Amino acid sequence: MIDTSAGPGRPTVTYTLIGVCCLVFAVSPASGLNPGYGTGGALLEARAAFFERWGVVPGSLWNGPSAEALTPLTALFVHGNWLHLLGNILFLYVFGAMAEERMGRLQFTLFYLVTGYLALVGYAAAHADSTQTLVGASGAISGVLGAFLWLFPRARVTSLFPFLLFLPLRFPAWAVLIFWFALQWLAIRQEGPRPGVAYLAHLVGFVLGFLFAWARFGRESKGRGAPSLEGGGGRREG
Repeated sequence: MIDTSAGPGRPTVTYTLIGVCCLVFAVSPASGLNPGYGTGGALLEARAAFFERWGVVPGSLWNGPSAEALTPLTALFVHGNWLHLLGNILFLYVFGAMAEERMGRLQFTLFYLVTGYLALVGYAAAHADSTQTLVGASGAISGVLGAFLWLFPRARVTSLFPFLLFLPLRFPAWAVLIFWFALQWLAIRQEGPRPGVAYLAHLVGFVLGFLFAWARFGRESKGRGAPSLEGGGGRREG
């Protein structure tokens, strides 16, 4: 988590994005909390219809009606299951607050939405004939990680690594984020045709976020110190 006492104000946009994602998930059939969607087969059908309506279907994005152009935006607030949601909001909570503080609320909001949109469009362009639905905020959050790498490379991040028996270890942000990027890159090489995680959207978002921070802030934030952070290590999830 972030030491919010180090900043001048609350990360309102970050908290709002987390709240909207949680609210959308809670009322969606993916959460299983709304009895109105039924159970068993009816619930599965409702989930599939919900994802298709609000998620990105690459084939439809390029060949469907013009309204499909909005789906890379709506998909940013749709999540496939509890683990998908919790993983995304954890990363947004850990890294979003400081990025928002540095960029300012309006700029951070636009950055998040545009980066997330382009990350999903980039994935759809590489899988133009796919009929699998893509949902999730990971493309936008990956953009936040990329920007964080440029803005706060020397911030200390406390992470839990399963292969080290979940021992809490502290590393500079540049080491954690480059390691994360390498894992996404390696995962792409293992991707199969079945539904899973859209690693390409992660990479596109990360690169866009890094390039934006580099172009917008130049060297003014390079090497800047930062508070310590704590974090963790038919449909694709972004």
